Amino acid sequence: MACMCVKTQRLDVAKVCLGNMGHARGAKALREAEKEPEKEAQVAMLAVQLGMLEEAEQLYKQCKRYDLLNKFYQASDQWQKAIEVAEAHDRVHLRTTYYNYAKHLEATGEHSVALSYYEKSDTHRFEVPRMLSEDLHALECYVNKMKDRTLWKWWAQYLESQADMEAALKYYELAQDYFSLVRVYCFQGNIQKAAEIANETGNWAASYHLARQYESQDDIKQAVHFYTRAQAFNNAIRLCKDNNLDDQLMNLALLSSPEDMIEAARYYEKNVEQMDRAVMLYHKAGHLSKALELAFATQQFAALQLIAEDLDEKSDPALLSRCSDFFIEHAQYEKAIELLLAAKKYRDALQLCLTQNLTITEEMAEKMTILKESTEFSEDARRELLEQIADCCMRQGNYHMATKKYTQAGNKLKAMRALLKSGDTEKIVFFAGVSRQREIYIMAANYLQSLDWHKDAEIIKYIISFYSKGRALDLLAGFYDACAQAEVDEHQNYEKALGALTEAYKCLSKAKARNPVEQENKLTHLQSKMALVKRFIQARRLYSEDAKEAARQCELLLGEPDLDSAIRFGDVLGFLVEYHLQVQEFQMAYRYLEEMRKKIPCVNLNYYVTQEAVEAVHKGLGIPLSRNPAPERIRHNSMEDKGVEDEVADEVEFS
Repeated sequence: MACMCVKTQRLDVAKVCLGNMGHARGAKALREAEKEPEKEAQVAMLAVQLGMLEEAEQLYKQCKRYDLLNKFYQASDQWQKAIEVAEAHDRVHLRTTYYNYAKHLEATGEHSVALSYYEKSDTHRFEVPRMLSEDLHALECYVNKMKDRTLWKWWAQYLESQADMEAALKYYELAQDYFSLVRVYCFQGNIQKAAEIANETGNWAASYHLARQYESQDDIKQAVHFYTRAQAFNNAIRLCKDNNLDDQLMNLALLSSPEDMIEAARYYEKNVEQMDRAVMLYHKAGHLSKALELAFATQQFAALQLIAEDLDEKSDPALLSRCSDFFIEHAQYEKAIELLLAAKKYRDALQLCLTQNLTITEEMAEKMTILKESTEFSEDARRELLEQIADCCMRQGNYHMATKKYTQAGNKLKAMRALLKSGDTEKIVFFAGVSRQREIYIMAANYLQSLDWHKDAEIIKYIISFYSKGRALDLLAGFYDACAQAEVDEHQNYEKALGALTEAYKCLSKAKARNPVEQENKLTHLQSKMALVKRFIQARRLYSEDAKEAARQCELLLGEPDLDSAIRFGDVLGFLVEYHLQVQEFQMAYRYLEEMRKKIPCVNLNYYVTQEAVEAVHKGLGIPLSRNPAPERIRHNSMEDKGVEDEVADEVEFS
């Protein structure tokens, strides 16, 4: 029934069968096999226990458990199959399979074949000498044939144990075991040859052994040399101290560990004449407090400067202050400031910058800045220090840094003033946008008005936005008024000018009046300008339908007392010149040209009337154009001004 369980893979029934059979070993093996994840591997173990080897082999192949199949072949003495499986499918156990097969061959007396499999398993360096230990001749031949350093060294050690020193030296040399070579030569008393080997190879162990030999012979110089070659600096330092080799001691101490440096420094400290060496070694070992103490005591200023470069925030504040005082006394203020900052004496550092007129760099300013999380300073002290840093940056013209520090101190108004001085328009606009304070909005808008905003629509948008957000409607009204004037002066666009004036009137009407009388006067003045501009626009629009009435309206406008505050005389007069030229009333056209010359004497007529129109008027009256009394000031304009006037004149177009 148990055999049937192999075919049906009923392990539960197999357990009962094995129990009834009293097959304790099989029951235990089956229980351990249940840990395997594959059902076939578990059943294969049952088959093995029941002697069903062919079924077990097939089950292992079926579930591809080649590791278990390998063990199965080894257990059943099928070594060639085991090796084939290991080489093809179970390479992780290949060397183990080779080794086990070699052990099997050795047990059966097949030493020559076992030797090759020990080599394949890479265990020949210790297994072959063990196996051939009874046949020394064969072992020697094998060692010479393999040319392996490990085997050469093992054979040399064996020969040395047999007191065959010459042969041992030969094999030690082949194995490049320089320590053993030096050891044997020292044993033979040939210390000169040992020294040559140690010097040529630089082997640490060989040099150390040779140094011990020289020390035992009181050859201190050679002992120090080979201790140094072996990097056993503490032994070399010990010999130098015991034998007063001060110069050599210094060189060794600089190469050794911090602990050895401190020991050497203590030795030099006992001698006043060699205090500089003690300071240097304490410094190199990281014992800065002791180095500074000795440097101050012996007035070693050069050493102080070197030591101060390694001081940082982790150093003792008292040492930092002492060093900063030293540098201040010797007018090395930059170094003194670094040490004061490291000691967190920010006010002293700032005061030194002010008194010595030292530029505060960005790095210095950041080091002076106290973090909000700091418990050493109160919030008020932190803000006060930040404002002092910013004030100093303002005096030095570092406006961006001043802005940053004022902002960190929470004083946004001062930060904005500093930024305005920098003239960085992009940052001013950004700062105003993120600050969201009425005063800052107004300051930013005022600054933007000082720029050439006429040619940049983006700046105009920012000005309007900032005045609106700052609720400065009176200032916004003034800006709209300026926009209207710009439209008239630069583009003769009275429609846009009227729109700007309308917006100005709305803003001024909503503004809170500090002086009601003055505000009322401004509103009246705006109304008057709007009325005049509207009349001129209507006259220009009427020209296509009733040119005569349009001309009459323009003549009436010329009689208005405040016309020039809203409309340029030249635009009205030019309009009338064009009208009378069109109806061929050359005398009237010429009269208006003359009036234009009288009222606007310093401006080129081409601003308002085309050159063709002027020539047509003169031709209609039969007056030579040369009789045109051009003002002296225009004649004597520089070529540069004339070029500008011509550019502006080219832009003027009459509808």
